[in-house]
Amino acid sequence: MIEAESPVRFGIIGCGIIADVHAKGIRDTEEAVLTAVYDHAEEVAERFAAQYSAAVCSTLEELLARDDVDVVCICTPSGLHADQTVMAARAGKHIIVEKPMAIRLEDIDRMLDACVKGRVMLSTVFPRRMSPQAQYAKKMIEDGRLGRLSLCSAYVKLYRDQAYYDSAGWRGTWAMDGGGAMMNQGIHTVDLLQWLAGKVESLHGRSKAVLRSIEVEDTAVSLLQYRSGAMGTLEITTTAYKGRGQRLEIHGERGTLIIEEDDIVFLEIDGENVSLPVFEPFRVIPDGHRMQIRDMALAVREKREPMVPGREGRHSLEIILGTYKSSREQRDIMLSPPVQA
Repeated sequence: MIEAESPVRFGIIGCGIIADVHAKGIRDTEEAVLTAVYDHAEEVAERFAAQYSAAVCSTLEELLARDDVDVVCICTPSGLHADQTVMAARAGKHIIVEKPMAIRLEDIDRMLDACVKGRVMLSTVFPRRMSPQAQYAKKMIEDGRLGRLSLCSAYVKLYRDQAYYDSAGWRGTWAMDGGGAMMNQGIHTVDLLQWLAGKVESLHGRSKAVLRSIEVEDTAVSLLQYRSGAMGTLEITTTAYKGRGQRLEIHGERGTLIIEEDDIVFLEIDGENVSLPVFEPFRVIPDGHRMQIRDMALAVREKREPMVPGREGRHSLEIILGTYKSSREQRDIMLSPPVQA
């Protein structure tokens, strides 16, 4: 039982690069405390635990059996997320799972089912949603300020050399990464686009490894048909030399909104003199993760749903997997109806 003013106790599964962001987010959150960590490489876990004054567990089962762990952050390779989430749910732990929350739709469904049965909360990491600019854009679109949407697109132009993919055996593989530029780097922008513009009804895509020697794609494009009637495109690559970041363009009958990285760089509405508010400073790493961690801690205390519930990871994944399937089969792909709350 969590006391109203007691810190919510976190454990971390997987002590790699992104786990450091989670640990710092927990450390910098008054309502949270890191109590235990686990990694299959025990020496890695020991160094990580010493840095953050946490206990080391020699097995995943040991961490999940601890009474002083209320929430686990799953920071392992993507292909492990589903089984570890199910194990955590069965152990009665609430869960924050890194992106992508799984690499197959059936795994997401299995994760959601396990969390319902275990009566625990599941949240997936989409930190770009947490920015004040994204929250402002979301409300503006929901309020109809741009009018009926017509063209809603996203562009992710990043750079990863061959050494990046060679740096870990799981990178660039179907089994553990689940995909390439779109699944690993582009998923945050795919999610932000569909969160702002609405659910996608169908798509037609192409994806392949153009420059890198990897199983998965380094470049992908997809034509989107939204349920609202709007259309759009996705262009995602890790071959853009020096990188150009990410950009979203939302066009409607009354206005246009453009976001670059996490800043609104253009907003114009017909007949209105729009003045953007002064937003609080925001960096997607670490601010987005810290805000999601705090939200989960408060959700546990208040017995409410987190801001980014696990079911919201499904549609973004379906867009990505649909693009892969369309590329393989060279046809339009219809997506499933939205999951109801």
